[in-house]
Amino acid sequence: MNETNSNPVPAPAAATASPAAKPAAAAAAAPVAPPPSLPVPTALAHVGLPFQGTDFALKGYHADATVNPDQVVSAASKMDQEGFALDAITGVDWIAQNQMELVYDFFHPHKELRVVVRTRVPRETPELPTISAVFPGANWHERETHDFFGIKFSGHPDLSPFLLPEDADYHPLRKDFAL
Repeated sequence: MNETNSNPVPAPAAATASPAAKPAAAAAAAPVAPPPSLPVPTALAHVGLPFQGTDFALKGYHADATVNPDQVVSAASKMDQEGFALDAITGVDWIAQNQMELVYDFFHPHKELRVVVRTRVPRETPELPTISAVFPGANWHERETHDFFGIKFSGHPDLSPFLLPEDADYHPLRKDFAL
């Protein structure tokens, strides 16, 4: 074979990578520092919840707050007083931490503002008060969360199964669920 062969065997990728690409690859493997906290939107400054600003383009909400389980009704009342509406309630099973997280999504219909309020309860006894007296639509969200995660909402008017069969004794969105 001569040096003018039109089908040369390509060199291995590592040999063809430019020296400038190696530092970029090393930088990609380095741990990434969390982004700096963003300011809390001014419309939330006086609400009285421990909000932290977030990047809406990245997270889908403008601010979030974490409260104790016994503060969810008060937090919901404050959101209602500020003109927010309830969008959703869901659970997250943090099995390694032995906790269940409740995520309350709120939106303001006129200020184009979305916020999240979170709380955690022990996985063995996942119970917290209902917010259905503040937001009647929470009734359905709490029933669904009870069905899928087994989280009990004390004071709820009717935690009967919403989407699962009436005789279901399982919670399919728990990470240790198996039929």
